[in-house]
Amino acid sequence: MSKLVRFGISMNEQLLEAFDKKIVSQGYANRSEAVRDLIRNRLVEMEWEDENQEVAGTITLMYDHHVRGLSNLLTELQHNWHDMILTSTHVHLDHHNCLEVLVLKGPAGRAREVADKLISVKGVKHGQLTITSTGHELR
Repeated sequence: MSKLVRFGISMNEQLLEAFDKKIVSQGYANRSEAVRDLIRNRLVEMEWEDENQEVAGTITLMYDHHVRGLSNLLTELQHNWHDMILTSTHVHLDHHNCLEVLVLKGPAGRAREVADKLISVKGVKHGQLTITSTGHELR
């Protein structure tokens, strides 16, 4: 385990009060853990800025499965990126709407490309790429 380092931060009193209210509402025990999470989040964002950095994430798609050929097209496109897509989960939300969650891992640039292609398919009502890290760079 690495050595714990203490440091100080100066900020406007109102900003600190707003931060304290927010972290209490989110269940943080203290400021330190909240600040660590903010830093980790920024580090993950920075990983995704490097097109070649290996990253992980999810693509969530919501679509009407009655749209002619849509399910087959989405499956075909997913096969094109079989090296990136680790797994998928398909959920029937109701008679018309399906939710699909894809877990992917690979270069950030290709991950964004996969998400953009799938989300932009005609018939997809909503799509979202959620980014995270493989964890190798985080402490």
